[in-house]
Amino acid sequence: MPSGKNSPKDKSKKTVKVPYHHKPDDMPIDEWQKALRRQFAETQNFTIKNIGSHPVFSDFEVFNPRSGNSYKVAVRSEETGLNFCTCPDFRINTLGTCKHIEFTISSLKGINANNALFKTGYQRPYSSVTLRYGEERKVILRTGTEHVKEISRLSQGYFDKDGVLLPDAYDRFEEFLKSALQIDPDFHCYPDATEYIVEVRENHHRQNILAGKYPLGTEDKVFDKLLRTQLFPYQKEGILFAVRAGRSIIADDMGLGKTVQAIGAVELLIRDFGIEKILIVCPTSLKYQWKSEIEKFTNRTATVIEGLSKLREAQYQDSSAYKIVSYNSVVNDIHIVEKSDLDLVILDEAQRIKNWKTKTSRHVKNIPSRFALVLTGTPLENRIDELHSIVAFVDKYRLGPLFKFLHQHQIVDESGKVVGYTDLNKVGESIKPILPGRRY
Repeated sequence: MPSGKNSPKDKSKKTVKVPYHHKPDDMPIDEWQKALRRQFAETQNFTIKNIGSHPVFSDFEVFNPRSGNSYKVAVRSEETGLNFCTCPDFRINTLGTCKHIEFTISSLKGINANNALFKTGYQRPYSSVTLRYGEERKVILRTGTEHVKEISRLSQGYFDKDGVLLPDAYDRFEEFLKSALQIDPDFHCYPDATEYIVEVRENHHRQNILAGKYPLGTEDKVFDKLLRTQLFPYQKEGILFAVRAGRSIIADDMGLGKTVQAIGAVELLIRDFGIEKILIVCPTSLKYQWKSEIEKFTNRTATVIEGLSKLREAQYQDSSAYKIVSYNSVVNDIHIVEKSDLDLVILDEAQRIKNWKTKTSRHVKNIPSRFALVLTGTPLENRIDELHSIVAFVDKYRLGPLFKFLHQHQIVDESGKVVGYTDLNKVGESIKPILPGRRY
């Protein structure tokens, strides 16, 4: 398909409109959300460009002139589940589609010559490893039309009968990939699958290191010398929990030393995992309190990011491990922060991101980092979507897409007003791996 504007509108095949604000009673939640994305795609002014070699089953660049964002869409079928998009919604909605995929497929199907190609289906010569997004992310082997026997034989011991990577094969995946490339140099392992495999492997590696170094857990003497202060047992537990989890929430009440636990977690991560770049995002009024406590409890200095934009840009580059910035400034500096290759981001008073619709929340939750720690005394104040927003910074897959989360746990009356909640114990179970239970 040539570059340029392409509209999926087809007056003769108009999609039946579904309401945006409430789910029809006779429609499953997933089907409603898919229909909304198809419906939204009909009104968009996207442009698409084929950046592959096949007229239909190819990779496309989809550009949204309204937002200025471009996304890569891979079309492999007109059915839901086999296609892919790099947009954030596709990665977390568990639907197997998004507005960019729906727009692209509708545009392609609007060309008569493509109908036969869709009917024939995608015949992929090479095998590949992809990431399936759903209730749980899974690494999947898709076997192509070439080297079928060799790839199938090799996959035994790495993938199950459904082509899902076995839990104990993540740490051995490089062996499989090396052998697969020897069989077929065109074998593909897609970037998001690689990213997830690395994430799982790093988690395994971290657990093994911690188990080996601290077999006594918080009773190990290292916790008595970690900071220049005496730590309470629950604070030691919080520090070790945060390091084990990698990305977590400490939701202790005010006065119980969340800041000290955060600094202790940083020092343990520096000691055992060599992290170097830590960004603390907090309210303006707390910036110098953080600096004071860091320099009181450790032998390190901390840089407060403030002043005019050029000065702030230079401050991000100085040699101190700890950088401290306000929520307002980090939004203004987001173009710098996103490129800073941060090891750890700490959010203090994280209720500042509880409203997922605000500009601050959207920008802060997109800051990339290997580790993350959220400090809040009130993870849930008024509405359950506030908890979802905070948890999403730590792990955007933990509670699933917001629409499904609210459908499962929110009770509304006929007018759509929230009147209660249900199955909150399931929410508690879901966040246990990232939120320590406490016995003070």
